[in-house]
Amino acid sequence: MLALSDYDYELPRHLIAQHPPVQRTDARLLVVERASGSLSHHHIRDLPQLLSKDDCLVLNDTRVIPARLVGYREDTRGRWEGLFLEADPQGHWRLLAKTRGKLQSGERIVLVNQQLQDICRLRLVTKFDDSSWIARPEPPGEAMALLDQVGRVPLPPYIRDGEMDAADRDRYQTVYAANPGAVAAPTAGLHFSEDLFARLHAAGLRAARVTLHVGLDTFKPVTAEDLTQHPMHQEWCQITSEAVRSIEKTQAAGGRIVAVGTTSVRTLESAAQGGKLAPFEGPTSLFIHPPYTFRAVDAMLTNFHLPRTTLLVLVRAFGGDELIRRAYDEAIREQYRFYSYGDAMLIL
Repeated sequence: MLALSDYDYELPRHLIAQHPPVQRTDARLLVVERASGSLSHHHIRDLPQLLSKDDCLVLNDTRVIPARLVGYREDTRGRWEGLFLEADPQGHWRLLAKTRGKLQSGERIVLVNQQLQDICRLRLVTKFDDSSWIARPEPPGEAMALLDQVGRVPLPPYIRDGEMDAADRDRYQTVYAANPGAVAAPTAGLHFSEDLFARLHAAGLRAARVTLHVGLDTFKPVTAEDLTQHPMHQEWCQITSEAVRSIEKTQAAGGRIVAVGTTSVRTLESAAQGGKLAPFEGPTSLFIHPPYTFRAVDAMLTNFHLPRTTLLVLVRAFGGDELIRRAYDEAIREQYRFYSYGDAMLIL
């Protein structure tokens, strides 16, 4: 049995980062060498010296949408909160909803912007077994345009209880975000700046882009004590033929594939399930846990993850169980900042 309890650890609350560093590249970086078992302390800005010429960074270019919704129930004026998940071609929204009392089909919700002005309404249509709702905007409109008016950055609850400030619209987004669809940021990518990319390019590194739209379930704690029984959630991902060719050029030149974040790892490994990396587009429910043979990733840059999550399981499967345990202990001892706005680890 692969025990969930083996993936627990104690973290002092003051180490949960509430704000990002002023400069993205000032985040600290714990470098973990798998071959030697060594740990060393650096900063993100040191990446051009830590990586090698001909290495390829694989970046997840998903864009976080302003998915958190705030409003009130039109009939009772009771406070209501929601999280936009997706829209169908007919303009219906699927969302999660939270309020006092029981919501009813046909009920209308008034959505407000950050200045608490009424913007539009949602008519609740159907509730599903997973507690999500189908709702219809009134008046109808393109989902992203409406979310730009009423949506808030969907910060995780451990950051200021999920309450955004103005700076979060920029900082909870990678500088290379391009394809809207995520309800949480691929946080390892938050450390990069345009200047750092210029320095990496000058050092001879290349970059390839993939897309995985990070879903809310990514960060949910696992409940099955036997991890092999955990039903892994699905997320949509894509790797193009152009990205595959860039990665193959790196491999031919003897460079390493450096996945930026667990979402890039999942995309690459999903696309390599046939034994060789190939273009891929569609949902993946790949759960990477020991024992697992990595087919497409040589190194990984990742933030520090919550205990009892599939993300921590993936990282320990890649880096080695004992070594990553030791790295987390070292990060806590050295007062690294944890989670979405925190510091990072480079596993080589």
